[in-house]
Amino acid sequence: MQLILDDEKTKQLLTEVLVELLQQKREIFYDIVLDALEEVGLAQAMIEGEETEFVE
Repeated sequence: MQLILDDEKTKQLLTEVLVELLQQKREIFYDIVLDALEEVGLAQAMIEGEETEFVE
């Protein structure tokens, strides 16, 4: 038996898998997004710090 997937079917299956993962493992994805936002905030603070004068 051979399984053949076209682009549309593959997209549909991946979408279903992602939706199911988001529903079942919500706390994991929440932690991932929170960590990413913290990293973006830290990077932005570093960029802003490079543009300001040093304090004695």
